[in-house]
Amino acid sequence: MNKAIIGMRVVQAISRSFCIVLLLLSCGALSAQNNDHRIRNIVLVHGAWADGSGWKGVYDIPVKDGYNVSIVQEPETSFKEDVTATKRAIALQNGPCILVGHSYGGAVITEAGTDASVAGLVYIAAHMPDAGENEADDGKRFPSDLNKSSAIKKTADGFTYLDHAQFREYFAADLPVEQTAFMARSQVLNAADNFKAVITTPAWRSKPSWMLVAAADRAINPDLERWYAARAKSHKVEIAGASHAVYVSRPKDVASLIEDASSHALSEEGVKRIP
Repeated sequence: MNKAIIGMRVVQAISRSFCIVLLLLSCGALSAQNNDHRIRNIVLVHGAWADGSGWKGVYDIPVKDGYNVSIVQEPETSFKEDVTATKRAIALQNGPCILVGHSYGGAVITEAGTDASVAGLVYIAAHMPDAGENEADDGKRFPSDLNKSSAIKKTADGFTYLDHAQFREYFAADLPVEQTAFMARSQVLNAADNFKAVITTPAWRSKPSWMLVAAADRAINPDLERWYAARAKSHKVEIAGASHAVYVSRPKDVASLIEDASSHALSEEGVKRIP
C-alpha cells in the first residue's frame, strides 16, 4: 500500500472523528439549550384547611430533578394576606417561576400570578375564578358533594373547618385512615370570607395554565375543574380515582404536570391571551 493511500485513509479517519466530535458537541449544546428553556423555580401554594407540609411528596421530586422549590404558608386569615404571602415568596425567586395552587390556592395564584416573574400557572384540583368572580359563586355552577353536606363547620369568629369525622370522606378518601385523622386534627382554619374574595385581574387570561382534574374529587366538583380548564384553554390532565387531596395521594402525577409546565411555559408566554 503506497504512502498516498495511507495518507488519504488517515485524513478520512481524522475527518470522521472530527465529525463525530462535532456531532456530540452539537447534541450537548442542544441539550443545554433545551434545559435553559426549562424554568427552574417552582412556588407551591396550599389550599384551605391545610398547610404547606402536604406538598412534601410533590416537593421531593422536582428538588431531586434540580429545581428550586418554595412553599408558601398562607395564614388563611384573609384572602388579601394569603395573596401577599404568595407575592412575598415570588419576590424571593432568582428568576421566572411556575406558580402552583391547590383548591382555594387556585384563587390565590389567580390573583397573585400577575407578577412579572410568574411564567405559568398550574392548578391542582383548584378554583380558577375570572375577574369579578369568587370561588363560592363559581362553586354553584357545579355543586360539590361537600357543599351539599354538613361537613363544613364555622367557629363563632367566622372561621371554617371540616368536621373531623367527615374529613377523610370529602377531602382525602384515597389516603390511609391514620394519615387523614392527623390531617383533620392539624387542619388550618380558613376565614369564611376568603371563599367570597373577588378576583380583580386573573393571571390565567394572559399566562399559560395547566389544570389537573381529580376525577373523584368531592370537595370541588370535577366538572367545575373541567369547566375552568376549558374556559382558560388550559392544558388539562385527569387522574382517575383521585380525591381532592390528589397532591398528597398522587405526588408523581402532580410533579410530572408541574415539570411539564416548567418545560413549556416560556415557549407559550406571550401567545396566551384570552379575550
